[in-house]
This record gives sequence, structure tokens and C-alpha cells, in this order.
Amino acid sequence: MFPKGHAVAYVTMALRVAWFKVHMPLAYYAAYFTIRATGFDAATMILPVDRARQKLAELRELPKPTAREEDAATALEMVIEFLLRGFTFLPADLYRSDVKDFVMENGALRVPFTAIGGLGEAAAQGIVEARSQPFLSIEDLKNRAHVSSAVVELLRQAGALEGLKDTNQVSMLEMMGGFDMGGEPVV
Repeated sequence: MFPKGHAVAYVTMALRVAWFKVHMPLAYYAAYFTIRATGFDAATMILPVDRARQKLAELRELPKPTAREEDAATALEMVIEFLLRGFTFLPADLYRSDVKDFVMENGALRVPFTAIGGLGEAAAQGIVEARSQPFLSIEDLKNRAHVSSAVVELLRQAGALEGLKDTNQVSMLEMMGGFDMGGEPVV
């Protein structure tokens, strides 16, 4: 027999979850995606609703889906619900994303580094620890965060490296402020 105490605990927990989902939905989704969404892939999940539905239909049509594909389908169902409620995901950001927690930011959720397919927790932790000062370049990011070129490419594809130069090297024109030796602007 199932103990009555357990039944009470389950009902109480269901009520708490329902209250948060209705009254504090962004906090609910942040917690849900952080804890439960193992199939979350940032590249797929930041798509518009119609594209997310299309991707979900493709996954449901698979004759024998893998465990990973089933996790992705479950995550997509929650993503579609999230988007239909008027919320959005913000892409990974070098200075704002967390290692593995979804962060509430301006009425949206910022995806964590580990939501980028192929980017592991150790690399994400290295980035978070190294970002106390702004990165000068991608070369600086690689050196300070101890990340590989493959991780840099994943970040580039996710749009997290916008505005960063490739190297720390500065050209002579940059040092002179864009002027030649005679003080004339370089065109």
C-alpha cells in the first residue's frame, strides 16, 4: 500500500509547481529548463514557434527515436508552450550566460553555455571564471579560459563572439588612430 504521507507530499508539490507556472511563469520555465530539459539544444530552441513545431513533427515521425531524440522532443514541447505564452530565449552571451542555469533577463531566458550542443561543462566553467575582465580577442579568450578551437567555433556559431577580434595584435594604423605619418586620414 502506498503511504498516505507520500500522497500528500506529491499533491503539495503539484500545487507548488502549478502556482509557479501560473503566477511566476518565467521563474518556472527557468527552473524547468535548468533541471529537466536534458534534450535542450540552443540552436534549435531559439527558433520561432512554427519552426519548433516543424522540428517536433519531424522527431515524432521517426520510426524508432533514440533516447536523445525523445529528450529533444520533450524539450521542444516545453519550448513551444514557453513561446506561445509570449516569452523568448536570448542566445548565449560571453558575459551574461551561466554555465548550466537558464537566467531570467528582461522578461526572457538567457540560455546557458551547456545548452550549446557540444560545449561541455568544464569549458563553460572556464569561460565564466575568466570573464571577470573583458576579453580583448578570441585569442585572449582561448588563453584565459583554456578553451579549444572547437569550443571557440561552437561559440562563434551560437553568436556569442560578436565584436571580438581574432588576435590581440594591433596594426600600426590602429595605433596611430587611422592617420598616416603626415597626419592625413587613411582611406
